Amino acid sequence: MNADAANCTNGANGFTSIPYNKSGIIETSKDLGGGRTVELHVATINGAPHRWARISGATKAGDLVWMDYTTTWGNGWIQCGPFTVQSNGSPNTSAAHKVTRTSGEQFRACGRRFDGNSICGPWL
Repeated sequence: MNADAANCTNGANGFTSIPYNKSGIIETSKDLGGGRTVELHVATINGAPHRWARISGATKAGDLVWMDYTTTWGNGWIQCGPFTVQSNGSPNTSAAHKVTRTSGEQFRACGRRFDGNSICGPWL
């Protein structure tokens, strides 16, 4: 599927829109360099566990964050995003997806500094 925020906004593909600064329990964290990290978060939203990606730290406008979601153990996935950091020092998130515990369901958080390479954490 093409990389596009429309893949997961306004309820598309089972995703839920969340505030750009939402935090939860950090499940994985990946260093993007330059004082920035991308993390996979989990928390209860509307009574059910959800996961999402979050970029934080010394972010710069133009940094990107997204979350990949698969139900095939990573053999094809939906890319939720990218979502762009709007101002220096601000976090940003992808949309959240309910954790259904379906066989093959996995999530990973990814990010890219405006001046760097894309980096993804492990599938969980």
